This record gives sequence, structure tokens and C-alpha cells, in this order.
Amino acid sequence: MSRAEQDAGPAQGEIVARHHATGESLRVAWRDGVLTSVEAATASPGGRWIAPALVDLQVNGFAGVDFQQDALTLDQLVTAVAGLRAAGCARFLLTLVTDGWPQLMGRLRAIRRLRENSAMLQSAIVGWHVEGPFLSPLTGFCGAHDPKCMCDPTSDHIRELREVTGADLVLLTLAPERHGALNAIELASSLGIQVSLGHTDASTDILLRAIRAGAIAFTHLGNGCPRELDRHGNILWRVLDLPPHFHVSLIPDGIHVPPEFLRVVHRLRGASIFHVSDAMAAAGAPPGRHPLGRLELEVGADQIVRFPGGTQFAGSALRPIEGVFRAATMLQCGWQNAWKYFSEIPARLLLLPCELRAGAAANFCVIEEGEDPLSPDPSKVVTVSARAPTLSRWR
Repeated sequence: MSRAEQDAGPAQGEIVARHHATGESLRVAWRDGVLTSVEAATASPGGRWIAPALVDLQVNGFAGVDFQQDALTLDQLVTAVAGLRAAGCARFLLTLVTDGWPQLMGRLRAIRRLRENSAMLQSAIVGWHVEGPFLSPLTGFCGAHDPKCMCDPTSDHIRELREVTGADLVLLTLAPERHGALNAIELASSLGIQVSLGHTDASTDILLRAIRAGAIAFTHLGNGCPRELDRHGNILWRVLDLPPHFHVSLIPDGIHVPPEFLRVVHRLRGASIFHVSDAMAAAGAPPGRHPLGRLELEVGADQIVRFPGGTQFAGSALRPIEGVFRAATMLQCGWQNAWKYFSEIPARLLLLPCELRAGAAANFCVIEEGEDPLSPDPSKVVTVSARAPTLSRWR
């Protein structure tokens, strides 16, 4: 067992803290990765809070580790998971981006085999997010994805994805205007694969047809589209006007979307919003050049990921815990109100348990307030994560 796996958190303990959503003082005890009791406490918790650990549905890499490489090792995966845990995230969807379909499936098979050798990885990597290659190749809409690797989805693609992933949770991002995409969404949904729309310039009619076929969400709204759009007819307006049950993800780093846009989307979409980091290898790593598949991207001290020498965004260096505090600042609310967008809501979308109750997995964060109670120091957030394997949610 590696040092990182050994440091997954204390095997047992007890803590008194204030619940992040209710403010109630709780005494929480855990042992061997399971919460053994959660009950009201009479002792004062001071400035200590407790909340379910963060759940990130889009992570391309972390702590200097790129998930897109063919030679990914067990130690590298453990390093990335340990880095995510230190950033408040105990569970995530490991994300693979556009490449040739055989290459994508080969990487997915290899990473699944690595996960089988570590209880820590089984607990943390709760599923897979495949972003592409069924995306729009149009300039701006393709983002950092290579249009030359894109293609139309077929039933063979969807069935192979289900075969490769077994009974695992899978989220597939695609552009619904591609030929055969609506049929692919319907088939994927019937096989337990969740579909998100993204990197798309689909019409309102196609978006609604995609939802009727089974699509449940939209991937990182405000990104995967050109910097300049028609002010009257564009993908942002179309998505904001979709039915209220349809979920939308945002990257709350203050870089990919401005505060005003974040606030407007939250006012319009409410509880259907969830946050993602869209992190790549640069997240949790020093500034410099970092890989994202075949690309080498540049990350400055401002944490903005760009193509070297260019201005186009090409990924994210956001740590999940910083995403909570930045979202709170932009939404002009306490961090406690912003927490659910990076924990309970994305977990609920994929039917993952995410609550503090006896018998549940011990995945939680302890937040110590410092001089500024509205924006605690991210380095003082401690994550306790269960090492027991996570059971599949699809049958």
C-alpha cells in the first residue's frame, strides 16, 4: 500500500462540528470508513463545520497527473486521488476527452484494471465521464478537443462503452446535432449510461428532442462555445430556456464564466445547477506547462490554462475546494450555501449517497473558520474519505 493510500484519513474518530446546511451542532463518529453515529451535540463546536465531501463529475487530471495518457500508472492515479482528497473531493468521475475511439476504449480498460488493485481508487473513482468524440467540430464549439478525432455516434459505440465499463456509472457528453446522436442518447439511456449535452450549437428543437430521448444535463455552460456569439440566437439562451428539471454544470473559478453570468444562471436554474472543476493535470500543481492528452498547455500564476502563446482557454486548474469558496464570493453568499452545488446536487444527479447519517460511508470535510468566516482557508479543510469500495449504481 502506498503512503498516499495509508493517509486516506484516520480509521476511526469522533468530532463535534456544526452542520453546513442547518447550523445544528452534531457529534459525528466513524470507524473503518463508516459513520457509526450522527447525533445532536450539546458541546460547542466553535468555528468548526462539517459537510459531505465534494463530488466532482468532471476531472481530466490532477496534481501533475494527466488521465489521458496511455501509460498511466497505479501510483500516478493514487497521487491524483490524494491531491483531490486534499482539495475536499472524495469522489469523482474520471474524465477522458476526445481521441480516436479505439484509443479511448483502450485507456478506459487500462484504468479500470488499475482501479481494481486499490480500495482507495475504487472508493474515489465512482465512474467515468467520456467527453467526446461525438462533439461539434465547429470553431469555438470544439474547444480544446481535436476536430480530426470527432465522429458521429453509432449503436456500436454505445454498446462497446457499456461493455467496457461493465456496471459502472458513466456520463457521456455529446453534441445532439450530430448524425445519429438522438438514437445514441436513447440507446445509452436504456443501457444505464447518463448523457450530458455539450460542445454543441444545437437548435432548441434538437435540445428538447435530446431531453426527451434521455439527456439529463448540459456540460460546463458558457464554455465549449465561441467567445463571440449572436446576441439573440445562441446556445446560452437556448439552454437557459430549457425545462427546469434539466441540469446544467458550471466551472466556478471566476475565469471560465464571469460572476454576473454565474449569478444569472443560478437565479434562472436554481437547484438544477451543479459545479465541476474540469480540472486537468495543472490543478494542484505549480504553474508551467502540463499535458492534456496530445496537447501541451501553459498555466500561469493566474491559474488560467491556455494554449502556449495564445489566449484561448484550454482546461482548468481549479481545485474543487477553491471552487466552493470562489462560487460563494461570486454568488455573494456564505460558503455554506454554495457547498451543495459541488456535493449534494451532483451526487443526487447520479444517485450517489451523499448525506451525514449513521451507516453511510465516512466521506466528509471538516472546515475550520479562520479570521474570515465567509471564506475559510482552503488549506485548513480536512477531508475524511472511506476506503471501502463503492458499489455500482447501475443494474
